[in-house]
Amino acid sequence: MLTILGFAMIATFLVLIMMKKMSPIAALVLIPALFCVFVGKGAKLGDYVIDGVTSLAPTAAMLMFAIVYFGVMIDVGLFDPIVRGILKFCKADPLRIVVGTALLAAIVSLDGDGSTTFMITVSAMYPLYKRLKMSLVVMTGVAAMANGVMNTLPWGGPTARAATALKLDASDIFVPMIPALAVGLLFVFALSYVLGRRERKRLGVLTLDEVLVEEKAEEKESETVLVGAGAGAGAGKGNGTGKGSLPTGGAGAAADADDDEPEMQVLDPNRTTLRPKLYWFNALLTVTLLTAMIMEWLPIPVLFLLGAALALTVNFPHMPDQKARLGAHAENVLNVSGMVFAAAVFTGVLQGTGMVDHMAKWVVGNIPDGMGPHMALATGLLSIPFTYFMSNDGFYFGILPVLAEAGQAHGVSSLEIARASLIGQPLHMSSPLVPAVYVLVGMAKVEFGDHTRFVVKWAALTSLVVLGAGILFGII
Repeated sequence: MLTILGFAMIATFLVLIMMKKMSPIAALVLIPALFCVFVGKGAKLGDYVIDGVTSLAPTAAMLMFAIVYFGVMIDVGLFDPIVRGILKFCKADPLRIVVGTALLAAIVSLDGDGSTTFMITVSAMYPLYKRLKMSLVVMTGVAAMANGVMNTLPWGGPTARAATALKLDASDIFVPMIPALAVGLLFVFALSYVLGRRERKRLGVLTLDEVLVEEKAEEKESETVLVGAGAGAGAGKGNGTGKGSLPTGGAGAAADADDDEPEMQVLDPNRTTLRPKLYWFNALLTVTLLTAMIMEWLPIPVLFLLGAALALTVNFPHMPDQKARLGAHAENVLNVSGMVFAAAVFTGVLQGTGMVDHMAKWVVGNIPDGMGPHMALATGLLSIPFTYFMSNDGFYFGILPVLAEAGQAHGVSSLEIARASLIGQPLHMSSPLVPAVYVLVGMAKVEFGDHTRFVVKWAALTSLVVLGAGILFGII
């Protein structure tokens, strides 16, 4: 019964958010609460939620201060050279922009943190997609898939978990997988090329000058409409001036309204928050922070807390300026941290009620005996849905040991099982249980359901390509 209810809960959640019948936060909270009652453990809902919140609290803290830190770095202009470089490469060509998104996400993913990758990628690429009216789900989908392939780095999480769960060396798991993962990354670039061609066909190719000319034309059109409306309103009031209801600043006000979005201001060379004299300090601080993350000098939440405090103090020494920067990024902080704590309800109920354990045992128990010698292949295939529907901790520490034991009984080594368990990561990075994906869709202003509908098929195909390459090279 727990197995059926577990699958039903996950299916209900996905259907409701993809059909936009409920917001992700509401679905993450209300659906597991309802199923917890169905299971007959409603009285323990509080304990399950507290356990889930406790386990995800460090992640929420990390995301909160990471958003503040990188938001400040965007404000002061640290990433402006990257944006200008990408602009120069992309030349307002949708094809180049989509490929550039995948390349940037892959490079930044070397730090091993998905949230950081998505913050930097979206901050750099969002203005281009917005100006050219490109599909934002293409940006989020490509970034998530590139990061998913790179997430298999030993310091990224899954490889370390697999090594710990099966008592293996992480390098023995990862190094032989490099050729297959390289094929997967090349497939993401090829897919980016195809998606970019679609966008190019839909929008055409413009030069940057043409884009600016179009924007100025739109501003003039807006100014004409505003002036006409103002004149009409003024005549109606009998003042005879035509200025009675014209907004202060005319077209400038309309332009400012369009530029209120912080992401659009990344390209504004005249914004008041720029700190060119502190550029190298901010660059050194960021490099030091990322190095400390990779070297694990301190827990990541502590590093971002210290980094955010230092960045605010040095770049904005006056208290009103610090409050203004915190206020500017408060919406992103609230959206992401709220989503994380809502996801804690979902994971807490899944684990607390025992649904995850029963689902895992049911799946493993239904693997045909004839698949025994092919347990590595079975593990690779199972990792695709399993790492999407549950956390990496649940899969690698709860299910992987069972799969490895079944494999050993048929002569399949634990190393092969461990490598195959990495296959599902391109899809995992878009799982509703991954906090970083809410950073991605939140900063890109994309509905989670829209992102899910777009990315699931392509990410699953990427995972299958990695699996096929692993089999072809004899790694799995």
